[in-house]
Amino acid sequence: MFVLDKEMTSTTLENGVIRKIKGYIDELMVVELKWQKGMVGDVHTHPHCQCGYIIKGSFEAYMDGKKQVLKTGDCFYATKDVPHGLVCLENDSLMIDIFTPMREDFIQ
Repeated sequence: MFVLDKEMTSTTLENGVIRKIKGYIDELMVVELKWQKGMVGDVHTHPHCQCGYIIKGSFEAYMDGKKQVLKTGDCFYATKDVPHGLVCLENDSLMIDIFTPMREDFIQ
């Protein structure tokens, strides 16, 4: 499978973050997220494992009771059902989320 960015559509989430699903199979999903300073990804859980990779910018990340500032090149791993969330610290921040299995709730 090849995924061309120009053929993918974006969705603006309730918190203003722009999400673009880059592709998925049953076992894996890759998602691009564009953030602006002050946007919040509320603390939540889900039955998926997740890796978030910071491509550009910085975030204050919360995971299972701990906080950490993540900057370009950093990443986080959240196992299933672990509480986690983010606050964006810079305009035009960009990250990639990888989920396993894929997030069926993201598919309309």
